[in-house]
Amino acid sequence: MAGLLEIHDKDGHPEHKLKLERSEVPFICGGCKELGFGLRYQCPNMNCNYILHDECGFGLQYGRPQTQKFFKKCDFQFHRQNPLLKTRTCDICALDIQGFLYQCSHGDIDLHPHCANLSLTIALPDSNEVVELRENTKSRCLKCQRKERAGEVQGLSYVSSDGKLCYHVACLKEACLDNWKRGYFQLDVLANEENKILALQNLAPNQVVRPSEGQSSNAMKGIKLLITFLKLVVSAILGEPFTLVSTLFQISQN
Repeated sequence: MAGLLEIHDKDGHPEHKLKLERSEVPFICGGCKELGFGLRYQCPNMNCNYILHDECGFGLQYGRPQTQKFFKKCDFQFHRQNPLLKTRTCDICALDIQGFLYQCSHGDIDLHPHCANLSLTIALPDSNEVVELRENTKSRCLKCQRKERAGEVQGLSYVSSDGKLCYHVACLKEACLDNWKRGYFQLDVLANEENKILALQNLAPNQVVRPSEGQSSNAMKGIKLLITFLKLVVSAILGEPFTLVSTLFQISQN
């Protein structure tokens, strides 16, 4: 998503304007408190680490989402903090909201700014595989192995075109955060083949992610489809940090 080249967060960071830049180094957004990659607004002061998702910066400037594919009947407004008393949960990822948010004027739907801009469909140029963001699915999540998440808010899921592969947005965000904490999202760490396998296995703990000699053609095809699916959904959540994603999923070509 292309944003303004420069913004000024007068309440959160009045000292300097924030500049739009692309980075493959992970960060925690100072607005929504969520993990981020790729495009971000950052203070140019070398001694300052104030950073915002580009989506959070857009909401800060314009007060509304740039795009909103679900909940089309809602009139979303941007808030720095939850204006209501009780804890709010994002209706897309089903995780708690800790900072910046969009809230429906009726007060019944809440979204993280980054979640509000997730793609409805994603695909690789060299693949026929298409992944869709859906409200309901009959498939089990690759991470938690459940069809539905526990809790009042279920959130959405990314599902393969044949319906066989599914990943809850909440589980995907949690898995990416866990991989980051384990150091798997560092390019020098991913230079080690075993670290790639560990990172992929953490994304799909009950699946075979390593191709090996002696596997049947169907097994190899299944691994390739799994790796493609993971590449698509991780790219969607991380904001397409191309070098990181391509390095992580090079294992599929071995």
